[in-house]
Amino acid sequence: MNEQRSRKKLLLSLPLAALVALAVLSGAKTAVERAGFEFPTAPASAAPRSWRQAANLATEDRGEPTGRQAKVEVPDQLRHYSDKRRFLAIQVAERVEHELETPHDYAELASLIRAGALVEVPAASDNFVLIGVGGHAGEGHFTHFDKSAGESVGLYDEAELGGEFARSDETLARGREELDALRRESAALGRTERKRRAEILSQVATWERTLKTEREWRELIDEHYGDEAARRRMSDERASLTELASDFGGRTYDLTNARARKEMKVRMLSHLRPEALAVLEEVARSYRERFGRPLPVTSLVRPDEYQRQLGETNANATRIDTPPHSTGLAFDILYRHLTADEQAHVMEHLARLRDEARIEVLRENRDHFHVFAFVDGKRPGESLISGSLGTVAASASRAKAAPEDDDDDEKSKMKTNEKASAKSKAAEKKSVASKAGGKAAEKRKAAAKPSRSAARKRR
Repeated sequence: MNEQRSRKKLLLSLPLAALVALAVLSGAKTAVERAGFEFPTAPASAAPRSWRQAANLATEDRGEPTGRQAKVEVPDQLRHYSDKRRFLAIQVAERVEHELETPHDYAELASLIRAGALVEVPAASDNFVLIGVGGHAGEGHFTHFDKSAGESVGLYDEAELGGEFARSDETLARGREELDALRRESAALGRTERKRRAEILSQVATWERTLKTEREWRELIDEHYGDEAARRRMSDERASLTELASDFGGRTYDLTNARARKEMKVRMLSHLRPEALAVLEEVARSYRERFGRPLPVTSLVRPDEYQRQLGETNANATRIDTPPHSTGLAFDILYRHLTADEQAHVMEHLARLRDEARIEVLRENRDHFHVFAFVDGKRPGESLISGSLGTVAASASRAKAAPEDDDDDEKSKMKTNEKASAKSKAAEKKSVASKAGGKAAEKRKAAAKPSRSAARKRR
């Protein structure tokens, strides 16, 4: 026991760099390696190797229950209010009170970064490490997000737009040719070729869906590039991203390169407002001084478009008109790898900050502490909060009533084709069974009918 205490004191007295070295030299396979986390795109101050070391140290096996498996007493300050809407309403009220600009998409996020409203959060520091930030960012083109319609359309330069039109023309032409050929083949089939007919029906349905998607894409492009004003707006958003990409903290990103686009998106998502970063640093420093390891952080700023994508797979991702993370004032602490003692320490600190009205905080079920920092270190007025309760309720109602992404007409077509295919297969099986049954009946009849020679013998 004394030996363990001495070792713990030694670890706490060592700087993070030394602890990292010990973790690497031990050769143990840590949770972050088992989970297969990718390196985030980090600034020069946080090279991939130092990020890996910090992430391994933050998520290494503790040898005791962690996360939701650890027995902890959650302070009231980290629980929901009796009216669960109030938690979100307070955060909405903060945005209203300070008239905070929130980004719909990456283009608007780029403008906020360039204006200095958001500051970059290093991928790894002595006190914290980012894990999974930007995990849903893809390699596709940057897009304009039409929030009212819930649709995204690519931000193309003239050459890229021409290339997309050429691709679409080719797809439409090929689709029409394939459909014509399939229908001609179907018309020429005999009545007994049911299996092939069912296959053709399935292929026709697939091509019809493809063509429908392409036609919808063309309509979307026409809407956003069809007139001069719309084209200028899209061009301005593209220019905002291009300007940031040309000098993003001393690094250049090629927007025509898929990998570079993803790296830039991840880096853009690694930002917070200064007030939120100050709270993060305070909590993380206290944790590191006590336990000798960096605090794992998973989410920072999120544009509305990214929040929508995340909501498809994460039940914790808020679906209201102004999600807290879009303000740049919210961040999530990952407690999945924290022991009961570690969680208690962090929760005690967060509860104290909430009592001081500097933050709102909630211990979420999916292994996160959601933290929201107030701009001037105080909670917004009660009148604003009360007014925001209705906004939260209306947004939640619209999100709940919103249709799924899958198109109902296409689902209907698919079901119809599946039924036709199933009926065809059933008819074919019935025909085969009927033929087999007929042959068996003939055999039974022949076996029951005596031969002429046998009949003569009996006579």
